[in-house]
Amino acid sequence: MSKEDESNKSFVYLESTIPSFLTSKISSQIVTAAKQLTTREWWEQSRHRYHLVISQFVWDEVAAGDTEAARRRCEVIQGLDELEINEEVIALYEKLLASGLFPEKSQVDAAHVAVCAVYAIDILLTWNCAHLANADVLPGLRRNLAGWGYQMPLICTPFEIAGEESQT
Repeated sequence: MSKEDESNKSFVYLESTIPSFLTSKISSQIVTAAKQLTTREWWEQSRHRYHLVISQFVWDEVAAGDTEAARRRCEVIQGLDELEINEEVIALYEKLLASGLFPEKSQVDAAHVAVCAVYAIDILLTWNCAHLANADVLPGLRRNLAGWGYQMPLICTPFEIAGEESQT
């Protein structure tokens, strides 16, 4: 995959929470429901402005769990460009784990960051505000990646990249 393929579009890596919020039944919890509706609105109105990419890490997460829910999640990412998990991604992933920024239960989050950094992805889109889109985590992550020669992607939620039609 070459970033020149669609030079006018930003590359967006869809972390697994995006297909999950996109395809799940609307929650009775107001905050969760707002995230689900925002994700659906972004998907319908704004996704075409970006070059969407995933990795095997995303496939592994969305394919897990309830069979019918997994089928829906897999269906929405079918056909997206998949970034290869190569030796450089694995090496950076291991450095991120050793940094202590990611607790043991969130190791796959470090993998998502490693993929994005190695491929110089513009945006990592997520609803994971515990270990990814978190102001307490981002400065240390940025410093470590820069020290290792990588640029950190913009890590944000669909709220932050919603189109103008979403902000009225």
